[in-house]
Amino acid sequence: MGRLCSTRYERQARQRGWMRIAGLDEAGRGALFGPVVAAAVILNPRRRIVGLDDSKKIAPARRTELAERIRAHALAWAVAEIDAARIDAWNIYQASRQAMRAALEKLAITPDYLLLDAMSLDVTLEQKPLVHGDARSVSIAAASILAKTARDARMAEFDREYPQYGLAHNKGYGTPDHLEALRVHGPSPLHRFSFAPVRESACWAASATQSPLPLDAAS
Repeated sequence: MGRLCSTRYERQARQRGWMRIAGLDEAGRGALFGPVVAAAVILNPRRRIVGLDDSKKIAPARRTELAERIRAHALAWAVAEIDAARIDAWNIYQASRQAMRAALEKLAITPDYLLLDAMSLDVTLEQKPLVHGDARSVSIAAASILAKTARDARMAEFDREYPQYGLAHNKGYGTPDHLEALRVHGPSPLHRFSFAPVRESACWAASATQSPLPLDAAS
């Protein structure tokens, strides 16, 4: 049985007395390059936005259209990112949580209830983690769309700086063309060195650039 993205969890929260319900989600958790980006959204229950769903299920042009509608009609929204260096220092799970918390703190309206995609935050607010939440809750789906479109825009910017990796196309994920570019060029300073494909490509690049030993030294 398929999941339906709906207002069910938002309605349940309002029935229990919470009114300022924020959905949170992140994008880029599995990428090899660049930041993880999170968004927080408080939807207006009186302004329905048709078509909200897991951002991965939505075509790019439609995502862009929905992101514009979310920003125009939500009661509040915010986006935050954690860069690759901090991902390497903390690990991607903690970096994702910190990105969500940063987005939460940037909201112009303080929420009283959180809906999150399979994650919880160290805050005193009432919260409900939902497995596959971006496909079940419209608030989480809205956050998913904002995070995804914001990160994709960042990848287009980085593509101009590092065109050899095809970031505008692969969005920093470990696609065959990206892995081949890592093999040929080695990683950039904005790759995630704690991720095995990046770490291995850095080691390979370092060994490939070492000068061979003189014949008499090798004997």
